[in-house]
Amino acid sequence: MMRVGVILSGCGYLDGSELHEAVLTLLALDRQDATVSCFAPDVAQSAVVDHVTGKATKEKRNVLVEAARIARGKIADVKTADATKLDALVLPGGFGAAKNLSDFAAAGAKAKLHPEVLRIVREMHAAKKPIGAWCIAPSVLALALGKDAPTLTIGNDAGTAKALEALGAKHLECAVHQICVDEEQRIVTTPAYMYDARIGQVATGVERGVKAVLALARRGVPTAV
Repeated sequence: MMRVGVILSGCGYLDGSELHEAVLTLLALDRQDATVSCFAPDVAQSAVVDHVTGKATKEKRNVLVEAARIARGKIADVKTADATKLDALVLPGGFGAAKNLSDFAAAGAKAKLHPEVLRIVREMHAAKKPIGAWCIAPSVLALALGKDAPTLTIGNDAGTAKALEALGAKHLECAVHQICVDEEQRIVTTPAYMYDARIGQVATGVERGVKAVLALARRGVPTAV
């Protein structure tokens, strides 16, 4: 049974994890009989947004506490994530990936990652274990792994694609239901709600992404012959 870590970034697409993407990811992993461990940083959100008005509030919330809503309480601080105990890693999108896991939303190509998110992504990549990222979350991979020139997609947003390429990533334009698979770097990405899409379209991309990540994991690390 595959062991998959899922990194969440809060709860709500404007200031945390995109709920549809997160739940669709968990559902797709369950349907593939994967064992899931959810993680999130134990830090204050960079901002809290009223999802009715779309405006920032003065409220204070914690990323781990909010992400626990999605994980039904079964979640741990990302600092406890151990690459030796995982076969794959997945990062759903939502602005939390660009606000709480990093400051990409504000700083673009000059952004910095949460140190523990950076650590686990790099450890998984060094171990050649596959990583999936949806929506804006490929920015996390570009920030962590840009020197390795991974091929990623965030759909067709030219400005975001340019920022990813400034970090060293290669961008591939994809439709909402499509996935981008970088076989060499063992990275899978899909645009999801980077498009103004229907949930069914997003579900198709997420399910394909999950299956591709697990296929890479089951294939194992290539060996020289």
